[in-house]
Amino acid sequence: MGAATSTDGEREPLLQPALSERLARPVHSRVYSRRWLVLALFSFLGFMQGMVWNTWGPIQNSAKSAYGFTNMDVAWLVLWGPIGYIPWLFFMWLMDKKGLRVTMLLSAFSMVLGTGLRSLPLADVGVKKWLIHAGQLLNGLAGPTVMSAPPLLSTTWFAPDQRATATAVACLLNYLGSACSFLIGPLIVPAPNGTTLLNGFVDKNVDHIRDRIQIVLYAEFGFVSLLFAAVVAYFPSRPPLPPSIAAASQRLSYRSSICRLLSNFRFLMIALAYSVPLGMCAGWSGVLDMILTPFHVSQVDAGWIGFWSIVGGCVGGIAMARFADSIRGVLKLILLLMFAGATLASAWFSLTCLSNVTHLPLTTATLFTSCILVGIFLNSSVPIFFELFVETVYPVPEGITCGVVTFLSNLFMGLLLFFLTFYHTDLSWLNWCLTGSCIFGLLLILLFRESYDRLYLDVFISI
Repeated sequence: MGAATSTDGEREPLLQPALSERLARPVHSRVYSRRWLVLALFSFLGFMQGMVWNTWGPIQNSAKSAYGFTNMDVAWLVLWGPIGYIPWLFFMWLMDKKGLRVTMLLSAFSMVLGTGLRSLPLADVGVKKWLIHAGQLLNGLAGPTVMSAPPLLSTTWFAPDQRATATAVACLLNYLGSACSFLIGPLIVPAPNGTTLLNGFVDKNVDHIRDRIQIVLYAEFGFVSLLFAAVVAYFPSRPPLPPSIAAASQRLSYRSSICRLLSNFRFLMIALAYSVPLGMCAGWSGVLDMILTPFHVSQVDAGWIGFWSIVGGCVGGIAMARFADSIRGVLKLILLLMFAGATLASAWFSLTCLSNVTHLPLTTATLFTSCILVGIFLNSSVPIFFELFVETVYPVPEGITCGVVTFLSNLFMGLLLFFLTFYHTDLSWLNWCLTGSCIFGLLLILLFRESYDRLYLDVFISI
């Protein structure tokens, strides 16, 4: 079963759309223990995709010394992630027509090819730079799958009282991979000596930095290759029997789903509440080292700030998802609390960076605390948003729904990083973009009227 792709017959709904027919005959459902293996494979692939995407931001000073990167190069290396999201419609179509297995295989192969190109040991620095850029783009092509498929995976494999938790694990592991790159990169790759850069010559220090960067690239290529082999060996598109009524019910077609989403004002409202702040936060965290460098924060310290902000968000997100599974129907309240905290934390950080004007204390402790709080509040909201999206527009397929919102998130992140390539001298405007986006999202959530159509179907039929 695991080695075969889903056929047209397998993709036919197990239940008919008429409610009377659903009530008239019993529904055969089952939750399989192998769901945890499927979740683990998907989550670890997302973990590596996030780590590869964020390889260069935490070690940007070392990369400048080793390969002659500029601030614009570093911005483009981060920007290849959202650019790789451009063919998202193809991946959503593939996910809807062929199932998760084929989509996962294509995404994992793209990551193997990208990390392989980056790790080629070439002496020509110019060619090496082009291969690194190409590798980052290929890794970005896996983004539509690892970022938008978690709700589809949780609905396909998990019972209703585990869906939010499974969604949280599947999507937040991608963020955890980005967090680990903040830690692993600066710990393995040393920062350059100031004398080396000032004198402008290549010595053993620069050669040593290149060797250490190469170790990171080899390691990432090795782990991605192992995951690709595991997906080839076992990753089924769906279980033999659905885990719930909602998992087996009739869904809209691909074209009807896109039209429904684009014409649903409530969905567009909550989609913007997610995509603008989360897109800004992703771009902001990707160049956090550049933002903190003027305040004499070292590359290692900036890495620790980014690491704990994302790890805190992952832990908080899973905890909030478990709470949402236990007490259903409170997704909007959770998001309001998170965005209120994110708004206050981002405003605190922005004002602290203007200490010459605001006279707020500019210390390592205040920078650490405010950055970490921003990451905790915003990253924790991701799985809650995903569940709310699906509930709002059900019976639109989960992969298509989250594909639209993650595309919008990458679009706003790409716009932010695109402007960064032109305005990279004074980066204080990035902080205020983040604060403004949090306020914007908070207002949209306040005005949003929540509904739980998918949850109602499961509860109604079970009763």
